[in-house]
Amino acid sequence: MRVFNYASQPSWMALLAAALLGTSTVQAIELDLDDEDSIRKAAKNVATNMMSYYTGMNPGDTPGNLPDPYYWWEAGAMFNALIDYWFYTGDDTWNEITTQALLWQAGENKAFMPANQSKTEGNDDQVFWAFAAMTAAERNFPNPPADQPQWLEMAQAVFNTQAPRWDTSSCGGGLRWQIFTWNNGYNYKNTISTGGFFNLAARLAKYTNNQTYQDWAEKAWDWTAEVGFMSPDYRFYDGASDLTECKPINHIEWTYNAGIYLLGAANMYNLTEDPKWKERTEKIIDASGVFFSHNPPDVMYERACETVNTCMVDQRSFKGYFSRWMAQTTQMAPFAYDKVIKRLRASAKAAAMTCTGGINENVCGLKWTEQKWDKTIDFGQQMAALEVIQANLITRVAAPVTNDDGGTSKGNPNAGSKPKKAIPPELDYDITAGDKAGAGILTVLFLIGIGGSTGWLIWD
Repeated sequence: MRVFNYASQPSWMALLAAALLGTSTVQAIELDLDDEDSIRKAAKNVATNMMSYYTGMNPGDTPGNLPDPYYWWEAGAMFNALIDYWFYTGDDTWNEITTQALLWQAGENKAFMPANQSKTEGNDDQVFWAFAAMTAAERNFPNPPADQPQWLEMAQAVFNTQAPRWDTSSCGGGLRWQIFTWNNGYNYKNTISTGGFFNLAARLAKYTNNQTYQDWAEKAWDWTAEVGFMSPDYRFYDGASDLTECKPINHIEWTYNAGIYLLGAANMYNLTEDPKWKERTEKIIDASGVFFSHNPPDVMYERACETVNTCMVDQRSFKGYFSRWMAQTTQMAPFAYDKVIKRLRASAKAAAMTCTGGINENVCGLKWTEQKWDKTIDFGQQMAALEVIQANLITRVAAPVTNDDGGTSKGNPNAGSKPKKAIPPELDYDITAGDKAGAGILTVLFLIGIGGSTGWLIWD
């Protein structure tokens, strides 16, 4: 294995060329899921390849940004993956650049709203950075210097900027996809934005034992069900336009929508021990079976795009977040362990089998169900493979800490409550499919009234 030198990071095009010119010998990453050291070595291998895309630590580059064609929110997701990597493996190789990036991107109000992202930032984008900060607090990731924003404080700041955006002027509530009126998609309310808010509120409630967060989590869940973005059998749909009171609903289903509600529900169960949250957690796990193949059994796939070869840049990473949140669910809701671990083991084994691409024969593919490299290469699918492999270390690490149980991150309940007013950009800017965490090309098509490109976009 060749370890990429940070001083000469390859571009995505260079990596693509390397993948396509790779030798014919097939040598997948070795992964023995019953051997902790084997899982760690495999995770290190995949993480090293993932980090070959990142140049934010280099002179002249911006800490926290990925190069084109990758997007700001996905960088936040990457640093969350690295925090988990450190926690699972004990390897602190990337801790310093993770801290650097999170502090750099926190912005003036510590809520991950840097001025240079106002052209593109939506509620879903912002919350993915908040998840990284929340994970850092929950895992006791080394704290920043005392004069810098703290992990819990940053997560609270995002919550405090999003709660006032709860919009009852249409659809009875929910969060809009976009934060700023000048961005396309402002009139779309989607599941990933409200789901991200729900997930963050539930985890803050668990960490702080603050009733306000718990109440907001309840409210976000109830609205999702009432508006129809969650079906009676716990299937999660993409969203709808608020110009028509959230009807019709875009019925496309993504793995990460199920995952984001799953972990939130599990945290609410752990906090309250209310049977309704146990039932909700169980039902989401059962309903999410649609994302796992029968042959090979229990291997995860992005059913909305993988089978028809339409997965866009952002969608190639979605399975990673679902893997992350499934694993964490087993710590908050141990009754879920047997069903979840079976899927995580099968998916990790299959994902590792795809990691035979490139000149080093260890670049990971998109389609885990094929159990071989599919001749594709992408940052997001590399991150997804990392997430599902390292998730299998979940039984070997401690549960998330809280304020009352070993947590060391300092909070600030008022953080971010008075954000600096954003200035509209001078030029019109059309958000592309990859710009948004919850967008995907199907959301964009929905917004402009075009449908049917995947063959299974379903309307009310």
